[in-house]
Amino acid sequence: MRIYFARHGESLANTLHEMSSRGLKYPLTPTGRRQARSLAERLLGASISHIYTSPALACLETSIIAAHQLNVTYEVSEALREFSVGALEGRSDAHSWELWRELFEAWTRYKRWDRRLEGGETFFEVRKRFEPFVESLFKQYGGTSVRLLCMGHGGLFWTALPLVLKNIDYAFIARHNGLQNGALVVAEFCEDGLHCIEWNGKPVEQDETTFAQTVRGDG
Repeated sequence: MRIYFARHGESLANTLHEMSSRGLKYPLTPTGRRQARSLAERLLGASISHIYTSPALACLETSIIAAHQLNVTYEVSEALREFSVGALEGRSDAHSWELWRELFEAWTRYKRWDRRLEGGETFFEVRKRFEPFVESLFKQYGGTSVRLLCMGHGGLFWTALPLVLKNIDYAFIARHNGLQNGALVVAEFCEDGLHCIEWNGKPVEQDETTFAQTVRGDG
């Protein structure tokens, strides 16, 4: 089994620099639609059989474009939604973004996983929805040649992919500048779980990765 994790194309929220984790307010921009078509073109030879997508509008639009070009079906999953910023939803001011950065660092640098923004999710709550979703894909498709596309968000994938990719941690993601709009991460299912084999179009060499055992709780 192979899973392709993709970030949606540029959305109106991205250009307005507004926080968005809920609702259907922010569509793709013209640039975002081009990125969605480019993403689909990159996957034309990948034999994708199904798409799972966040219910956010930008993800839905990116997935619909990809599904049309790849001639596959798509399915909405709450597990792929961006982590909730609670009371900061729709905000764009500098103070709100500073609060967001403090939360992000609390999770990814200091392991303060019970922290949340007012009304938002903790790291534990994000983990509770994302890990079981990926595990369900293992149970259904592990050991097969199925290839799946999971359409989600930059914040979600930065915080949650180290939970399920055996050879990726937060330091690796930071060195590779996270995931830009339309970016793609390719993961291969092995006997011990998922291993990242490509990040943003570049092959991942084993000697450049470290194991995120502390985050996953297996070390």
